[in-house]
Amino acid sequence: MNRQIVRALAEKDIAEVAQNRIAISGAIILSVIFAVVFPLLITQIPVLLPESDQPAFDDLQELIPPQLIDELAELSPEQLPIVLILGYLMAPLFLVLPLMLACIIAAEAFVGEKERKTLEALLYTPATDGELFLGKVLAALIPAIVYTWVNFLVFTLVTNLAGYPVMGRFWFPTPSWLALMVVVVPAVALLGVAVTVIISTRVRTFMEAYQVSGALVLVILVLVVAQSVGLLFLSPLVAVLVGIAFFALDAVLIMAGIRTFSRSELIARV
Repeated sequence: MNRQIVRALAEKDIAEVAQNRIAISGAIILSVIFAVVFPLLITQIPVLLPESDQPAFDDLQELIPPQLIDELAELSPEQLPIVLILGYLMAPLFLVLPLMLACIIAAEAFVGEKERKTLEALLYTPATDGELFLGKVLAALIPAIVYTWVNFLVFTLVTNLAGYPVMGRFWFPTPSWLALMVVVVPAVALLGVAVTVIISTRVRTFMEAYQVSGALVLVILVLVVAQSVGLLFLSPLVAVLVGIAFFALDAVLIMAGIRTFSRSELIARV
């Protein structure tokens, strides 16, 4: 495996992604919604609602996992929804960011080359099939992870600053969020990349690849629902275990993708 070739392929695709209007516009919209709008709205609940309408601990108890009851019971009615929603319920939903951006970029991996009529020249390069595949994977994986971490920093800043009048302190991020960012985000991004790159070698248009891979959002929705109804508590340990499970699945998909990838078939379809 020639690392320089893999790196060159990844850098070329990353440069092309920076000029992709669909990827850039989609990323901006997701950033505004998840990193700015959500924390601003939630932190303003105590301001927007009169004191008599503030949700009490008993009103939200069904949404609170047993592991957090003692901790959240100490919060005031104004602080409770902020910590519960932003510190707990929002965590798995944030995984939509790396997954969606990874899918958008990876859908461009080979299908985009076909539509731009540049795939044939790429396939005749001296790079091996494995190097081509890994180059495409890295080109989508790295931007998705960096993009999510940047949004997490913005989310942290907005949450702490907008919520400071109510919370009286900087309380975010929590240990669970840190474990999610360090372990689960790369694993979820790699899952989206691996599946989408495999799909993009078998379809003819960008939209086909993106629509099929978009079904992966259901995986995130399962985590969101499980956490919301109390079936799953993403503590730091559980987050690490979920990340390891995703990484194991990623490894299987990457190996399968490398084994099944064939430039001869792609050349025949160009």
